Amino acid sequence: QFHNKKFTSSLFFFYHLLQIILPPKDLKSCGLCLLSRIMCNLTPSSSSSLLSSKDKTQFLNLETCDSNHPHYSEFTDNDSLDLNRWPTFLEGLEEVKAIGKISGPTAMTGLFMYSRAMISMLFLGYLGELELAGGSLSIGFANITGYSVISGLSMGMEPICGQAYGAKQMKLLGLTLQRTVLLLLSCSVPISFSWLNMRRILLWCGQDEDISSVAQKFLLFAIPDLFLLSLLHPLRVYLRTQNITLPVTYSTAVSVLLHVPLNFLLVVKLEMGVAGVAIAMVLTNLNLVVLLSSFVYFTSVHSDTWVALTVDSLKGWSSLLSLAIPT
Repeated sequence: QFHNKKFTSSLFFFYHLLQIILPPKDLKSCGLCLLSRIMCNLTPSSSSSLLSSKDKTQFLNLETCDSNHPHYSEFTDNDSLDLNRWPTFLEGLEEVKAIGKISGPTAMTGLFMYSRAMISMLFLGYLGELELAGGSLSIGFANITGYSVISGLSMGMEPICGQAYGAKQMKLLGLTLQRTVLLLLSCSVPISFSWLNMRRILLWCGQDEDISSVAQKFLLFAIPDLFLLSLLHPLRVYLRTQNITLPVTYSTAVSVLLHVPLNFLLVVKLEMGVAGVAIAMVLTNLNLVVLLSSFVYFTSVHSDTWVALTVDSLKGWSSLLSLAIPT
């Protein structure tokens, strides 16, 4: 009883001290923070004589404290709040593992995809300087006017699919996939016409006539690649937003490994020249689309997300474009 009276006197002393130091509007929040911290350090016997169980619950609830208050750190310890402390080593390790399960396979997939272009450049160099110059020019033109556009537009579906998957609206996931594929296919048509007239465009830009002719031939046989990428990029996003990354990496690795014998067959054995390199790129993406589509179908990944192709697939493009165009 003596200690309780002494403690009560000290408590009132600190409260009056706060009245002097702090303005009235900040007094309540800091007072509650002080009382809640004191109550956490009291023994059950001493606290029971000061506050009722209802009041203890109110004061022990640290959510009543204003964490943005400048004096908050003076009355609370950050280690008492999980949100205001550094994670332990084991917690950090678990977070790294969780992120690595998604980012690791995704990074490997990108590495395999870019290695396809490197293999194509090696076989273009095998054909000669003119073929290497024309093929390099056409690949650069294709990346700027076609591949980057298709890849960027497909990224518009990622936030929509991610939110749909988190909200368990699986039908919206499948519907967004259909809308994106149709959008990309429609965008591939005008890009194809620009590729058909690439020779004129390059000559207008002052490029060499022979190099422009080789670049035109390469892009002519690479046009189907646009339509395959219109299927491939949405499929990758569709799987990635469901945390399915390893099958995409494995499928990409297999298709890129097949890219080497395809080039050898078409370029070296069949002597198809620049056209053989372009056709090999198309067949590599075709293999990847077939592998991913087979995975989606045979593993029943599509069972919860599949919706029949209707007029709704032609709607909602504005939301996709609003997210995709900045990308």
